[in-house]
Amino acid sequence: MNSPTIAPDAIASGFHAFSDPLRLQVIELLRQQELCVCELCEQLGVTQSKLSFHLKTLKEAGLVRSRQEGRWIYYSINLTQFVVLEQYLAEYRRFSPILPSRPCPD
Repeated sequence: MNSPTIAPDAIASGFHAFSDPLRLQVIELLRQQELCVCELCEQLGVTQSKLSFHLKTLKEAGLVRSRQEGRWIYYSINLTQFVVLEQYLAEYRRFSPILPSRPCPD
């Protein structure tokens, strides 16, 4: 079931972003507070180049946003996109009847 107000690409990129354990760790850290790249690298024990790839994926999916302050870039959760994904999933729970299977034609 596709909601007419939610772009399929936004849904797909959102769930793709959730498919990597490191990206999930980033999201968990950002749930608590906004963090700069150096803090994320330190807490996750990864290099900035590795983290940049994952932050780009999260940002393209709309799950995180960034702001620059001086030479540092700070990341935070974009709750609006989480609500979009949550509403998409909720539609299945509320509006999708589970129909019994039909026999296949011979």
